[in-house]
Amino acid sequence: MKTPTSFLYAQDVATGVATITLNRPDRLNALTFDVYDELGTTFRALNIESGVRAIVITGAGKAFCSGGDVRDIIGALVERDDRGLLEFTRMTCDLILAIRRCRVPVVAALNGTTAGAGAVMATACDVRIAAASARIAFLFTKVGLSGADMGAAWLLPRIVGRGRAAELLMSGDFISAEEAFRIGLYNRVVADGAALAAATTFAEQLARGPSLALEVTKDAIDREASLDLSSALEAEARIQASLMMQADFREAYAAFVAKRPPKFV
Repeated sequence: MKTPTSFLYAQDVATGVATITLNRPDRLNALTFDVYDELGTTFRALNIESGVRAIVITGAGKAFCSGGDVRDIIGALVERDDRGLLEFTRMTCDLILAIRRCRVPVVAALNGTTAGAGAVMATACDVRIAAASARIAFLFTKVGLSGADMGAAWLLPRIVGRGRAAELLMSGDFISAEEAFRIGLYNRVVADGAALAAATTFAEQLARGPSLALEVTKDAIDREASLDLSSALEAEARIQASLMMQADFREAYAAFVAKRPPKFV
């Protein structure tokens, strides 16, 4: 995979965990056109990177991501025509699709301000571990745009429910880490300065697990959102029967019999 230049990237070969760090701390890691594009490219590349078994995404400094850079993006967008604007909004949506379609678990380490596009990126991750100061807002209506941006109206209700999603997307207000945890948006809240370590530890736990089973689980969570119960049950029956033929299932049984930890491949 080509090493990104608009943010930091590190891969721990021993654990199989890749770490993406948004690296514009002086701008609260606000996104530029290049960062948007390269993030999407990187997640698509990681989808086929055999040595990567889990991903952590975080931000440098005192923010995870404050959204699109007002100076570098918003100012340029007001000069674009309809076609140019649609090209941009589709690129932002492609990033979210790349995160959701990435076969491995993606864990967000939210170390501070998480807003706008940053909030949607965090929501697209499979798990969110946040610092106590990590307030979050879907700011789009504050600037005259729809709260339904980058898939937020699809993602957020599935995590916090329709009513709370409507409140967050319509008001654009910040909520505290405590409130985000209470409504289920954050999986865990830790002390300031501890989010990256906690997220990495959890990613390492997932990376030691059965990668195919985790990939199928992630895919099912999205696919079954549009299925009725009987269709979902049939899909899960077929998935589970297929996984019972795989080496990881047999290894789990062998490890249980031998009273040792399983070694998934």
